[in-house]
Amino acid sequence: MRSELKRPELHHPVVLEQQRQRFDNFQLRTADKITAFAGSMQFVYLHVLLFTAWMLFVERSPWPTLTLIVSLEAIFLSTFVMIGQNRQSTFQQAKADHDFSEQELELKTNTELTRAIHVLTTELHRRVIGDPTQ
Repeated sequence: MRSELKRPELHHPVVLEQQRQRFDNFQLRTADKITAFAGSMQFVYLHVLLFTAWMLFVERSPWPTLTLIVSLEAIFLSTFVMIGQNRQSTFQQAKADHDFSEQELELKTNTELTRAIHVLTTELHRRVIGDPTQ
């Protein structure tokens, strides 16, 4: 099942375009990798180990330095969260634009088909039943 989800033909065209753009941009690829790692349990485990080691073995009074490090890390991680939100917002807008275009095209096609059916029905009715106004 997972291998099927990775096949390109199963993805929305907007998804494929955004993936291509992100793959072509080094900064966006880097941000995606950092965001993916920061949102994982490995990130949590690593921090638990590092902070525990820091508090037990590196500094006798770790709180001021540790507070500074954690604050700086929070600033950078919040920036990556905003990058992810911007990416999601851009994707949603592109998908909405694509969906709107497709819906407008389908509406136009349905309207044309409805008019053609009306013309054919009217002509069929005239031929089978006859036009009472003649």
